Amino acid sequence: MQVSLLNYTKNSLSVIYTAARTCYSSQTPNEILANQVSRDKQVKLIKKVINSGHHSVLEHISFTFSVSGISRACSHQLVRHRLASYSQQSQRYVNPEENIVIPPSIRKDKRLVKKFQKFIQQSHSLYENLMSKGIPKEDARFVLPNATSTNIVITMNLRELINVCAERLCLKAQWEIRELFTKAKESVKKTDNFLGSFLVPKCVNLGYCPEKESCGLMPTKDKSKVKNQNDKSKIQRV
Repeated sequence: MQVSLLNYTKNSLSVIYTAARTCYSSQTPNEILANQVSRDKQVKLIKKVINSGHHSVLEHISFTFSVSGISRACSHQLVRHRLASYSQQSQRYVNPEENIVIPPSIRKDKRLVKKFQKFIQQSHSLYENLMSKGIPKEDARFVLPNATSTNIVITMNLRELINVCAERLCLKAQWEIRELFTKAKESVKKTDNFLGSFLVPKCVNLGYCPEKESCGLMPTKDKSKVKNQNDKSKIQRV
């Protein structure tokens, strides 16, 4: 899997800062932008805005990613995040190569890998056979497996990217899409480490795991309450 930035909003902090200041200033956005303040002042205001829950200003900047070599199973999960733009390689027009994604759990067993690869070869043979019999490519592709690799371009504004990472960076998320957004986060951090720091699992911001069972990174909500109560009782005893 390869994930890289194709493009992103330049002067991202200035754009967010200008949007945030516009809400509470008599100045025009152009005037605010022209009267540049230091990066430290921009960061201070943006932190305050985000911590206050006013996230609409984050929608004014976006990131466009090139993603290649992911499975169709992964792309099906990806497009469930609807506040984004996607341009995906079409199986109606592009012949699928025998590039496939094999899950790590299957790779551990050489016998299973052979069976897996044999099945893939059979599905591709049937695909070619169907088209040789006059079946349209758009119908023949029905036999192609979810393991078939695909390429896709994704554009998300920062608010949506934060929301998606909150779900997909969770250690209990499916491994492939977690890897995708781990690499997306690394790309964003290279452009601006401050903005990349907001791309974290949701439990990090909540302070507890909202799931029934925690991966261990944070305690569940009930256990978190017990921990807080214990901490308070220790303070009282002291």
